[in-house]
Amino acid sequence: MPLFTAVLFCSLFAQAQKATDKSGGTTFGIRAGVNFQNINGKDANDNKLSNDLLTGFNVGVNAEIPVATDFYFQPGLLFSTKGAKNSEVILGQTVKSSIRISYVELPLNFLYKPLLGTGHLLLGFGPYVALGVGGKATYESASGKVSEDIKFKKNVATTDPQNVAYFKPMDAGASILAGYEFNNKLSFQLNAQLGMLKINSTYQGGSNDKTSAKNTGFGLSLGYRF
Repeated sequence: MPLFTAVLFCSLFAQAQKATDKSGGTTFGIRAGVNFQNINGKDANDNKLSNDLLTGFNVGVNAEIPVATDFYFQPGLLFSTKGAKNSEVILGQTVKSSIRISYVELPLNFLYKPLLGTGHLLLGFGPYVALGVGGKATYESASGKVSEDIKFKKNVATTDPQNVAYFKPMDAGASILAGYEFNNKLSFQLNAQLGMLKINSTYQGGSNDKTSAKNTGFGLSLGYRF
């Protein structure tokens, strides 16, 4: 088995080296765009969440590492805002709420980039992992407006402060993208994400809590390669 693994690794490395020689090597790019995010799942009573899309943004950098003809490995590093908004009637009052969570995100896409016209078609998919770094939860009604800072904690104890909104620090899931890169290195792409980890914290003593909240969304971004 070790010999087979070594041979396989050498074969993959040789293919990547050939692709690198042919394509001119690794390139780097910048990317920025708009997100349309939601938090889907179920509430504490096992009822489906009925949130609405929240507009956010993403900005960051990526690299394209050739691995075969027209195929690339594209790791990146993004600052991205996610979340959701909602409107519901509570005790006769309409309460509008929004949750906006900031993440540092690492997408790891596998990209197919064939020549199409004078530019290149972009088709990709892959996993992503993200770390929460900040955010706010806002609640607004006729009585006024209240904002809470978001704090990242996997397990919340009864002694923890109650004037903050708690979420788990880690998010992860799958993403897909489709777009086009012009011959002047400018590009645009549509992307979608499906979160696979629950981002809601676990509360001490909440054994009957059936909450399962996950990030989902799509967006449009523009990019430039150097």
